[in-house]
Amino acid sequence: MTRLTPAEAHALPDALIVDIRPLHNRLAEGEIENSVVVERIVLEWRLDPTGDWRLPGFTADTPVVVVCNEGYSSSLAARDLQRIGLPNATDLIGGYRAWRAAGLPVREGGTQAVV
Repeated sequence: MTRLTPAEAHALPDALIVDIRPLHNRLAEGEIENSVVVERIVLEWRLDPTGDWRLPGFTADTPVVVVCNEGYSSSLAARDLQRIGLPNATDLIGGYRAWRAAGLPVREGGTQAVV
């Protein structure tokens, strides 16, 4: 899996950026602008490209960038997404904190997660 830097992820206009961080982290630190918040426990279910309960608006070919706090659990989640048929799933090197440190767009945290 080729992981992305914050600048590389930001440069992908059609990417689905998926924030899997817990609510308390998102409230304290914010969220990536235009990201979708998906609880980790339902991630594969909601992004399965063949599933009836998948999120609308993306295909198996859509680049998916998974984000956690520092880029550890997101690597495992992206690997799992590749295994269920999302070959362009990857994660963000350094996680949300690297994105924020790079000065890229963020919003106030607390967005309702997809469950």
